[in-house]
Amino acid sequence: MLDRLQIVKQRFDEISDLIIQPDVIADQKRYVQLNKEYKDLKALAEKRDEYVNVMGNIAEANEIISDGSDAEMVEMAKMQLDEAKERLPILEEEIKFMLIPKDPEDAKNVMVEVRAGTGGDEASIFAGDLFRMYTKYCEGKGWRTSVVDMSEGTSGGFKEIIFEVTGEDVYGTLKFEAGVHRVQRVPQTETQGRIHTSAATVMVLPEAEEFDVQIDMNDVRIDFFCSSGPGGQSVNTTKSAVRLTHIPTGLVAQCQDEKSQHKNKDKAFTVLRSRLYEQELAKKQEEDAKKRSSQVSSGDRSAKIRTYNYPQGRVTDHRIGLTLYDLDGVMNGGVQKLIDELQLVNNTEKLKEASEVF
Repeated sequence: MLDRLQIVKQRFDEISDLIIQPDVIADQKRYVQLNKEYKDLKALAEKRDEYVNVMGNIAEANEIISDGSDAEMVEMAKMQLDEAKERLPILEEEIKFMLIPKDPEDAKNVMVEVRAGTGGDEASIFAGDLFRMYTKYCEGKGWRTSVVDMSEGTSGGFKEIIFEVTGEDVYGTLKFEAGVHRVQRVPQTETQGRIHTSAATVMVLPEAEEFDVQIDMNDVRIDFFCSSGPGGQSVNTTKSAVRLTHIPTGLVAQCQDEKSQHKNKDKAFTVLRSRLYEQELAKKQEEDAKKRSSQVSSGDRSAKIRTYNYPQGRVTDHRIGLTLYDLDGVMNGGVQKLIDELQLVNNTEKLKEASEVF
């Protein structure tokens, strides 16, 4: 393990020197990539220093104990040895998980798309509940959310809502939320108290930088139209809303959230880039899935991943068989427990694959 950590230390020192070089600073793409790598390696370099320190404490304590000439020093050395031996296996496990190769997408911001599925009005209401759940979760993490586009349901909620999330390691945290979310409850419109099952689909797209996806403007048709829905005097009077159609793929992205046509156009291009990027990423994830059958793969959009059962107050994640009897807490943004367990299972699978390294 120390050999691996020494390689990390060398790379960390190399990047520390590179990111202050004028030619690197001038190359935006390279500078951004190196900065991300620097942040990732910094934590590992600090763990490496602690590991070296603990190993040094063990060696020093053993030397004092084997010498045995000073009884008081021997007693202190034994305490130091016990502490170090207790810390060492915990530290080794932490380092093993940190040495798992990181998905380069994990640090990216995301576009989240929530769409009502089967279940009519109730599905739209549930899509609205999921949107509220995610915005509350993001708020608790200190992440910023911004609505890009929405289509409201006839009885509340949304037929579709797209929102951007910016912060630290957003995609790495939210990517396992992609899939079909199912709700079981008595709808507000139900007069006989029968439980209905409805669904909504969540897509989590890593936000593509301009240098990740090059879009030929000749391939894009741009349409301007009037915004619809709440928004004050500018709604339905000025053509501020923007719709982009990528002709080669048929992908469509639109934004009507901002009053400025220019801002809507920028946001719509961000969505379009993310969708094009996600298409390529989906192909890669499919190839990876063939190599290993991960139970928490974020590649399958059609998979039913979670059920929210209101009568029983429970939430069940079907991929890892985890059930929480805290539905209110989860719907109020308390999804961290589910995400932690999914990340743990995913990292454990990766650790098994990389076990020959250790």
